[in-house]
Amino acid sequence: MTLADVWFVLIAVLWMMFFVLEGFDYGVGMNLPVVSRSDTERRVVVNTIGPVWDGNEVWLLVAGAAIFAAFPEWYAALFSALYIPLTVLVIALVLRGVAFEYRGKRDDSAWRARWDVAIVIGSTLPPLLLGVAFANIVRGLPIDADHQYTGTVLTGLNPYGLLGGVTVLAVCFFLGAVYLALKTGGEVRERARGSARIGGAVAAVLAVAFLLWTQWEHGDVASAVLIVLGALALLGSLWFVQQGRDGVAFSAAAAAMALTVVALFVVVYPTVLPSTLDPAFDLTVENASSTDYTLTIMTWVAVPMTPLVLLYQGWSYWVFRRRLTVERIPPAVYAGHPDAPRE
Repeated sequence: MTLADVWFVLIAVLWMMFFVLEGFDYGVGMNLPVVSRSDTERRVVVNTIGPVWDGNEVWLLVAGAAIFAAFPEWYAALFSALYIPLTVLVIALVLRGVAFEYRGKRDDSAWRARWDVAIVIGSTLPPLLLGVAFANIVRGLPIDADHQYTGTVLTGLNPYGLLGGVTVLAVCFFLGAVYLALKTGGEVRERARGSARIGGAVAAVLAVAFLLWTQWEHGDVASAVLIVLGALALLGSLWFVQQGRDGVAFSAAAAAMALTVVALFVVVYPTVLPSTLDPAFDLTVENASSTDYTLTIMTWVAVPMTPLVLLYQGWSYWVFRRRLTVERIPPAVYAGHPDAPRE
């Protein structure tokens, strides 16, 4: 195994962590209008991810940066092909982050309602766009002999790509609903369980269809094993939701997401971006990677830092592990109020 192979595996791990952690994060945002009926309940929902959402988002930045540094040819071709969708993705992420910070700045229900809409939009577009992107990485894009993208903005909007997008969206919605059932109490928890039952059924149908299509056209024995395990984990999570076992249900749903992401990387390896024009134009782990010297330096940085990041993030989840209920939410203090913090 070469350093390029090692970094392909590490990038797969980074994306797996992103889709699991930020997956339920996006799902919470999408479930905001579904499980909450009052401003206090909406604050309960937002506060379940308040301490962790920005940390979860870092995995996206690190995964993109790792592709840029370890596989510059892959980064150049992929980001050129997806320039407009990625621009929309960045705008959605900015809108979402600003919404979390600004929704409680004024004692105005219309103000908060507008920012709540921004949270929903900013939580819906990223998984949809990333799902379409990853499906097209598996399917391939029109890359020529110079590794230049020759398609249009609409090239990625093929049936397989769109199915990948809505599948990731549905699984994130389900993952977020299960997380809310695990992290909240009272009526919010009951509504979250109801959302998980319906969302899980939809996600299961879409996921099975997408994974079967993937295996039929691109898979091998290794990917088949991972896909079967992922499908079983998703169905098991839905069953545990019905039994009211929120912790096990969330673990199974997270495992389903992780196994699916790993399966997609197994499907494409050793290719990182297939060409639909000619297999000879494929970008592979070998021809798309940086030099061994660059990969060696990156490895020396990644080996000590990655465990530290995992330990820190695990500690933060442990600190904020308690359930949130309406009773635990203090009265809102808005700007201009006598008790509001001063600049």
